[in-house]
Parts: sequence; C-alpha cells; structure tokens
Amino acid sequence: MPRYCLALDLKPDADLIAEYEAHHRAVWPEVLDSIRNAGITQLEIFRTGNRLFMILEADEQFSFEKKAVLDAENARVQEWETLMWTYQQALPTAKPGQKWVLLERIFHV
Repeated sequence: MPRYCLALDLKPDADLIAEYEAHHRAVWPEVLDSIRNAGITQLEIFRTGNRLFMILEADEQFSFEKKAVLDAENARVQEWETLMWTYQQALPTAKPGQKWVLLERIFHV
C-alpha cells in the first residue's frame, strides 16, 4: 500500500492555529467522502509549532492527479480548501500555488 508524507506550514498565530485544529475535529462529511473516494485509506496530520506533517496511505489506484480532478469538481471541497488556506501558508520550497509539499524519504530501516 503506497504511503506518502507531506508538509505544510500554518500561519504563526496561536489563535489561527487553534481555529485550524478545531476545524479538523469536525471535518465536513463531504471532505471526508472525497478523501475516501480518491482511494485514501488512512490520513493523519501532525503538528509541531506551525509546521504540519501529513501521512497518507492509499490504494494502488490512487494518484494526486486523480485527487486534484475530483476535488476541482466538488464545490464543497473547494469551499473547505479556501477556508483552510486562511490558516495555511506555503513552505519556502513550495512551487507557486502549491500547498502540501511531498517529502522525499531519505532514510529507512
């Protein structure tokens, strides 16, 4: 089962970070459905300071391109992404318009 790790920053504001976490304690059902429908079987987000780290496990049919197409066609997911962007900021290494940055595994035991 493929596993991906991604990173993103939040704006360094304690109130905004608290709001972001509150949203993630009550993720909209349409967003959860979109995650599952894309073939994602497990998704976890961790935080240290304002840095987020996501671990995503998916089935063999999953692709980020397919997920992007499904998300673009879903108005509720787009609404969620717009809301989340009020709390998020791109990593310094992100490409223009890129939110979550795929991490490269450099070590494994």
